[in-house]
Amino acid sequence: MIVTAVLMLLGAREISMIFSRLEMQVPQIMIIPGCLFLAAAAYQYKGGYPADALIIILIFYLVLMTAFYPRFTPIDVAISFFGTIYVGLLIFLFLISTLPNGLIWLVLVLVCTWSSDTLAYLVGRRWGKRRMAPELSPGKTLEGAVGGVLGSTIAAWVVVMSYSPLPLWPVLSLGFITGLAAQIGDLVESAIKRLAGIKDAGNLIPGHGGVLDRFDSMLFTAPLVYYYVVLILHN
Repeated sequence: MIVTAVLMLLGAREISMIFSRLEMQVPQIMIIPGCLFLAAAAYQYKGGYPADALIIILIFYLVLMTAFYPRFTPIDVAISFFGTIYVGLLIFLFLISTLPNGLIWLVLVLVCTWSSDTLAYLVGRRWGKRRMAPELSPGKTLEGAVGGVLGSTIAAWVVVMSYSPLPLWPVLSLGFITGLAAQIGDLVESAIKRLAGIKDAGNLIPGHGGVLDRFDSMLFTAPLVYYYVVLILHN
């Protein structure tokens, strides 16, 4: 929980700085308490994503808008709320750990996502010719995307072979769609950064960018794995 909360706070700081470049206000004094409240609600109830907490956060933002208008407008509320939800997807890393065999599922989402990113890069660099989304990320290719899906599926197979109680084919299917989700998560982050005209979301890790640069794929893969396990495998 502590690790997840720290990642959320660092991500909140980065998303605030990104939108400030677009002259949109996502005040850290607002979004950081919002993310902390979301994390605390998830820790307290452990029953899934704390959607009720989002209503409280939205009302909190709206009240602040009425107090600081016109310096803080409805558009600023919308952007702040989006930033809170977006960064708040990291809470699924904690929620996965609360599931039965949670450590195994957490390992799976980590290795599948990282394997997807790594193999997508290697295959794209070696054989990539057809661009997948040139307006968002000119360096990404369809060949690299196929390599990413393959890498995630292989990683899922390794996890199953290492922990035999897991069902083979459902987990392989999870690995496959996790590879797809990782590509989407990466492109979403690319769209946000391209809009702001920046290459990296932050400079926390020299040469690798910030938290959002390293965990952009997991913003999509972690919720996917959580709900796949809860709604499909556990049923």
